[in-house]
Amino acid sequence: MLDRDGYRPNVGIILCNASNQVFWGKRIREHSWQFPQGGIKHGETPEQAMYRELMEEVGLRPEHVRILGRTRDWLRYDVPTNWIKREWRGSYKGQKQIWFLLRMVGRDTDVSLRATPHPEFDAWRWSDYWVPLENVIEFKRDVYRMALNELSHHLSHDRQQRRSHKASAHSRTAS
Repeated sequence: MLDRDGYRPNVGIILCNASNQVFWGKRIREHSWQFPQGGIKHGETPEQAMYRELMEEVGLRPEHVRILGRTRDWLRYDVPTNWIKREWRGSYKGQKQIWFLLRMVGRDTDVSLRATPHPEFDAWRWSDYWVPLENVIEFKRDVYRMALNELSHHLSHDRQQRRSHKASAHSRTAS
């Protein structure tokens, strides 16, 4: 499903742990790393697609994560012509994505790269928040920078909320 400009609707997922490190997946049988992402099916909302992709690629269910934020608008990247299948050349330009920032509330052991018969990743690791900019394939770099920049303020807000919640819980038990 392409829009009239030749972009495929897609979601991108930035999954953070409690230390604000991000999930970084190694594409199966390749030496490239990326965030989980995937197409939005006809009739799906971006949020529904995000949860489906999260399960398919990482094996996590909605109860394993909390949404911290999402991008306001579509972020687009063009795929180089030599990466596009011949039959799509001329009509397909690239991806347009809504990005979600998620907090992992489950455990690392909840991650399952083999949740579906066609896995996307064969390895994963936690990386510092900005490291993916140095390591992602070049044609995705600007979109990653825009998504990380737009969503980063949610991490400090979430950290403040968690500290405030812990402090109020502590003061209730101390009184």
